[in-house]
Amino acid sequence: MSLIVMKFGGSSVGTPERMQRVAKRIIESKEAGNRVVVVVSAMGDTTDDLIDQSKQLNPNPPAREMDMLLTTGEQISVALLSMTIHQLGSQAVSLTGWQAGIRTEAVHSKAKITDIQPDRMFKELDGGNIVIVAGFQGMSEDGDITTLGRGGSDTTAVALAAAINADVCEIYTDVDGVYSTDPRVVKCARKLDEISYDEMLELAHLGAAVLHPRAVEYAKHNNVKLVVRSSFTKNEGTSVKEEAVMEQGVVVRGIAFDKNVARIGILGVQDVPGVLASVFGALADNGIDVDIIVQSGVQGGKADFSFTLSRDDKEKALQVIESIRGQVPYENVTSEGDLVKVSIVGAGMVSNPGVAATMFAAISGLGVSIKMVSTSEIKCSCVIAAEPLQEVVRALHTAYGLDTAEQVFVGGPQDRR
Repeated sequence: MSLIVMKFGGSSVGTPERMQRVAKRIIESKEAGNRVVVVVSAMGDTTDDLIDQSKQLNPNPPAREMDMLLTTGEQISVALLSMTIHQLGSQAVSLTGWQAGIRTEAVHSKAKITDIQPDRMFKELDGGNIVIVAGFQGMSEDGDITTLGRGGSDTTAVALAAAINADVCEIYTDVDGVYSTDPRVVKCARKLDEISYDEMLELAHLGAAVLHPRAVEYAKHNNVKLVVRSSFTKNEGTSVKEEAVMEQGVVVRGIAFDKNVARIGILGVQDVPGVLASVFGALADNGIDVDIIVQSGVQGGKADFSFTLSRDDKEKALQVIESIRGQVPYENVTSEGDLVKVSIVGAGMVSNPGVAATMFAAISGLGVSIKMVSTSEIKCSCVIAAEPLQEVVRALHTAYGLDTAEQVFVGGPQDRR
């Protein structure tokens, strides 16, 4: 008898018909002799609808009250799914995150899990129940309801799998595995039978939406076997594990992209020690994360440098930079908002020269300028204008020999919770 965690996103349970399909799939796993814990996100657009309702009453609601509100979406999902399973003749019990023993930091909207006490889950499993847990939520030590932020349901599933020592954690989405790139952009994308934690983590950080980075980090740290599968088909999924077998001749495993990119340049800064520390320290103090940083050569004792950040943070970052002008004098500031970052990832890149050159050639061959570049042992990222993104992704996919003859089936809109 295996112990399995199954996670279903909001698109998988977004309608009564989909809810019934998911319930039947869960029951099939139980009847195959498994003990089953299920993690579910809020149905469809429930979370967006709740946010819209809150803003009609208070444009800047307290974070604690938003957590109280948003966690109701998952509670609706687990209760309805449990009712559906009962109607189909099997036994199930729904639990909130805190009833399942999930304890978090005392932080609202983006809390981290600190501990899981799985006694209640084991009690229900021993009683023959399918256990259905609300994702994305927990409770702090002082008794406040908290939410885990983006990817919270993925993280919930992996954390529960680690806590109960599950044999596998299955993440169900609208595609039947991890693909070489987003199959909505490249219909002939290649499905990967397996991928390493490190490769998946890079892809997730660089924009691939199939798994959230925090969930992959948790899985790697706790050696949780992940399988990404489709809610809509019975096809074999993609295994995410410590080491993955590399396909012969395939150096680049995946292509990811991030559409939420802006660039800021600070020109004519005195080339003295501590300048970068002052600028990026001020940005960090204001909760602004930066990504790629490039400094140009020094001329006349002055240097230029630029960096990328989330487009959402651009205006705030410009205000911070203006506020420290007296501390860090500069001549001018420039900014661009309509940018994207496209990246290639593969564990084999480090031992294969010319991989980055192929990327640069494919992009320039489309007449697209590369604004910034960042590399590591297993990835290379380029910042470009947003408009040609899809054309660039398709060109890179072909350049690295990733195209297949098959067309990918996509079941529905990608869930991000």
